[in-house]
Amino acid sequence: QVHLVESGGGLAQAGGSLRLSCAVSGLTFSRAAVAWFRQAPGKEREFVAAISWSGQTRNYADSAKGRFTVSRDDAANTVYLQMNNLKPEDTSVYYCTADLRRHCCGSLWDEYDYWGQGTQVTVSW
Repeated sequence: QVHLVESGGGLAQAGGSLRLSCAVSGLTFSRAAVAWFRQAPGKEREFVAAISWSGQTRNYADSAKGRFTVSRDDAANTVYLQMNNLKPEDTSVYYCTADLRRHCCGSLWDEYDYWGQGTQVTVSW
């Protein structure tokens, strides 16, 4: 059974940092492109960042470029999202998701096969 479990969310001040983790089990992690999406209340789920099977290719939403970094540790079956210079508009539930069909790195939610339950990130002034 496939599981994706996010952690690391919480409350941060504007300008601060958080690191999200996504622990993956039940699939061949080295063959999974993994992405982060987020969804704020009343808004559609939006793409944040993705990383390829090899970890050598990354894709970022414009809102994340220069502030967020996605990385993976295949030995730990874990993907990370380092978020720096956080802004109140980053407040959302953040989800990790895995794609077993492509090497990299779709930005559409329906390109992904498995999803975690999400972790809340709240950024205040």
